[in-house]
Amino acid sequence: MNYPAHRDRYLPAMTLAEINAMPDKAKIPVVITTGSIEQHGKHLPVCVDAMLGEAWLERSLSQLPDEIQLLVSPPITFGKSNEHSGFPGTLSVSEVVLRKQLMAIAKQLFEWGFRVLAIVNTHGGNSSLLNYTIREIQNELEMVVRRIRLNGDLNVSEQESLYGFHAGEVETSWMLEIAPGLVDMSQATCEFPARIVDPGELRPEDAPAIFSWISGDISESGVMGDATIAKAEKGKRWMEQGSQALADAFVKLSKWTAERFG
Repeated sequence: MNYPAHRDRYLPAMTLAEINAMPDKAKIPVVITTGSIEQHGKHLPVCVDAMLGEAWLERSLSQLPDEIQLLVSPPITFGKSNEHSGFPGTLSVSEVVLRKQLMAIAKQLFEWGFRVLAIVNTHGGNSSLLNYTIREIQNELEMVVRRIRLNGDLNVSEQESLYGFHAGEVETSWMLEIAPGLVDMSQATCEFPARIVDPGELRPEDAPAIFSWISGDISESGVMGDATIAKAEKGKRWMEQGSQALADAFVKLSKWTAERFG
């Protein structure tokens, strides 16, 4: 059995001769996932973000037609998670370290002959850093860099949609689907940083006006959402939606780069 499942697309599993002999490297996108190791309440493991990135990647790659050219870099497992400091289980790196790691990977790929990089991020705390680092990579190396977002209609309540952004219904359902043995639903809790009926538009996430926060400011448990209503069936449906959307994005990117560099 090949390990990982996408062995034929995994750069670290290739020999130097295989990489050197690869034709048309300039038009082959290389995918890297960026995640984190951080607290996710008492019911979830600290590897949630990193594990979800690899799960989406593996499922989406299995759906790609053989003729679609796409390669995979090793993941960046540790992320910028200082917003979760103060809770056991969070292993955060600074924005400087994460930026340098991304730049180093991009420069090495450039030296190997690759010109297209796709980033799949599964941790919100990395987002701002990724935005300006992507611009630096594009400017310094003249590489094409695309950040592929994991969008999808999750069909959750308005309360969960607005304030359930960490270790709540969605992330817990995803984990019940991909790694149920790592989830302890007896420890699941419901805690929101605010309610939709609260006045004003100042919120911690996805609002016209947001404020800086750390988990301890807005949650005693480390959870922001309702983990108690998570179900494996929901996670399965949402994972399938996400992996199909990711596969579609990979196909679109591969075809675009083939035309641009063809």
